[in-house]
Amino acid sequence: MTNNTNTTQTTTAAQTTTAAQTTTAAQTTPAPRLNFAKAAPKAFKALIGFDAAARDGLDPALVELIQIRASLLNGCAYCLHMHTSDARKAGEDEARLHMVGVWREARNFFTEKEQAALALTESVTLVAQGGIPDDVYVEATRHFDEAELARVLALIFTINTWNRIALSTAKVAGEDERVAH
Repeated sequence: MTNNTNTTQTTTAAQTTTAAQTTTAAQTTPAPRLNFAKAAPKAFKALIGFDAAARDGLDPALVELIQIRASLLNGCAYCLHMHTSDARKAGEDEARLHMVGVWREARNFFTEKEQAALALTESVTLVAQGGIPDDVYVEATRHFDEAELARVLALIFTINTWNRIALSTAKVAGEDERVAH
């Protein structure tokens, strides 16, 4: 009886180990996914146009902070890598980049306008968790005129769409498809 129990336990342990190894292998080697830009070129081009229109006239540092915060919230490593790299190239301070994820605890790193944009980014990105609180919206209106606020919202919409495209198509962090090879 003890022998059968030990055999069963050994077999179960071996199956568990094999299943864990299979799961780990599947996590490190994602199945090939479609290239969204090639599969839906009109939609991709329209999104690029929407993104460009959203950025028009906004402070480039603010643009990157918004994109970094949304990418952090969405868990999009591809976009996070891209936008932190872009921010560095544009001269963004390394310390500020480290603080974006904890900006509420590190307010001294960000202007009131940036804080308002980051709070709005969080609310829009996590809209299903409670909508856009009035106080967040009112604070944003204190720092942005109507046209600028509309562009900030459009930018938040676009980065959330880019995050979903990158996550759905398993984009790999560190690869930048904007750079010609």
